[in-house]
Amino acid sequence: MLETQQAVPPPASAPRPDSWRTVAAAMFVCGWGGNQFTPLLLMYRQLGGYSALSVDAFLGAYVVGLVPGLLLAGPVSDRRGRRPVLVAGTVASAVASLVLCFGGQSAWPIYAGRLITGIAVGIAMSVGSSWVKELATEDDSGLPARRASLCQTAGFGLGAGVAGVAAQWGPWPMVTPYGVHLLLTLAIPVLLLRVPETRPPLPHTAGLRELLTTLVNDLRVPAPARKRFRLVVLPMAPWVFGSAGLAYAVMPQLVGSHVGHWGLVYATGLTVLTLGMGAAVQPVAKKLHSGTGTRAGRAPVAAMTVMLLGAALCAANAVLLSPWLAAAAAAVLGAGYGIAVVSGLLEIQRMAGADDLAGLTGVYYTFAYAGFLLPTVLATLSRWLSYPVMLTAVAAAALVCLGLVVTGARVTATAASATK
Repeated sequence: MLETQQAVPPPASAPRPDSWRTVAAAMFVCGWGGNQFTPLLLMYRQLGGYSALSVDAFLGAYVVGLVPGLLLAGPVSDRRGRRPVLVAGTVASAVASLVLCFGGQSAWPIYAGRLITGIAVGIAMSVGSSWVKELATEDDSGLPARRASLCQTAGFGLGAGVAGVAAQWGPWPMVTPYGVHLLLTLAIPVLLLRVPETRPPLPHTAGLRELLTTLVNDLRVPAPARKRFRLVVLPMAPWVFGSAGLAYAVMPQLVGSHVGHWGLVYATGLTVLTLGMGAAVQPVAKKLHSGTGTRAGRAPVAAMTVMLLGAALCAANAVLLSPWLAAAAAAVLGAGYGIAVVSGLLEIQRMAGADDLAGLTGVYYTFAYAGFLLPTVLATLSRWLSYPVMLTAVAAAALVCLGLVVTGARVTATAASATK
């Protein structure tokens, strides 16, 4: 059996109380790099001459990079250590910004830069979230999940805000935003070398086949938790970043003709509003998720209820094309995002063991980021369907997912009570 062949790692270093802050800083700068591009979509359409489908495809390239970053980085860090993997991810984030500086001349640097950015963010989200939890000293408080999600969300929001302002009023709008990120990121890999390792490398005893088998096993949800993962986490996860895509990728393009030359600032404002609301409600998400039995299912249900309201506002605004209604939809969707991302992380941390925490975190974020493909799907389908029709269908899908989460939370709570 493979399990009997694995060596036990040496004891991990004792973490300092503030060690998690450096890891959080790495998550912050990777999140900054991941979302600095989003408010610039209108700039690339206006100054670069790219079509709506092309700029949405740039977002798709980001998701393509995320998948290997999320799924492979966690299991690799379980065996080779958190530190080298997150250092590599932070360096990749800086390299991505350097590549994106050349996107004004050709689309290929943008695709390449966004792909590398996705890999970096995937590493930060799966490895960084796990490392923050392992460095925490609190017991069963849910604070590590909030720390991880808040740091990432803060990076997403500030990165978008600063990039949008730099592109609107700064020199060289296709270069300056990425230069700011480069300056922020340079020192982080060096600082990470001083953080205690919580997963010392295992001896290189397994062959390639055994290693691949172990990596696959790390991505499996533990059997007792599979039903809840399938019925509660899975229907909610794509809405985490699906809501973000609706709020600050779809809405700005729909109402762009109504905001004139302030389009870039407006898109930046929607991005910051969405993520600011997401950060503000995360303490509420923690409270909603506390408790056992049916009380433990309140956060996913609340998240999907808010998502449904936000999707309905987007569908209405596809007809009205109001910048104010778009802002209201962004605020609502941001609240849904904040509740969902924390709730999902807490669910995963309850399900996972010490040896598969990073892997399952990557699986969760992979499903979550699948929703970020929504703007690309809608842009592709817009050749045949109108946005009012498509966004009404999105709202209907949110209603279906809400029903699944309500039913799944009740069924799994009942099953858990029956086994006690």
